Amino acid sequence: MPPPEGLVVVRSRVHGYGLEATRRFAAGEIVTAGDGVIFRDGDDFDDTYALVIPAIDAGFQDDPEELVFYDLVDQTRWINHSCEPNTRVDARWDPIAKIARTWWIAVRDIEIGEELFYDYAFVAASAEPCNCGAAGCRGLIVDPDELDEVEPELRHLLRPPVTTRRASAS
Repeated sequence: MPPPEGLVVVRSRVHGYGLEATRRFAAGEIVTAGDGVIFRDGDDFDDTYALVIPAIDAGFQDDPEELVFYDLVDQTRWINHSCEPNTRVDARWDPIAKIARTWWIAVRDIEIGEELFYDYAFVAASAEPCNCGAAGCRGLIVDPDELDEVEPELRHLLRPPVTTRRASAS
């Protein structure tokens, strides 16, 4: 499967493979769309490359709180995590095609040669060590709203938030 237009698969400086921009993307621009297969909790599958999305965005109306797994089956599976991402991923159910649609949007300008990242924001129970290298790295791949729920054996990996200090005038 060829990479999406304007992107190329590369060896990542962060982890394994990554997607890198071969053209500039402006903030707010759709960078790429993804394709995948939906699995529900309890289904037998490998969730390594799966997004977790609200079931309603996957066409399930029975439980508005349910989350489902959207296993990426194209080159978007190589988009790595960063605590300071340059994209965000959105999903929506397409009732006509009867499939989930996913797309990545630039949250800031992305220059040629930049690797794409989004914040995986794992639930605290699934947190794992982060090696993104961003100045504001949390130390764990975890939803920032769930930092207080991180398991005690992983808490030592959390890094304090980076704050900017203004130089005082003399």
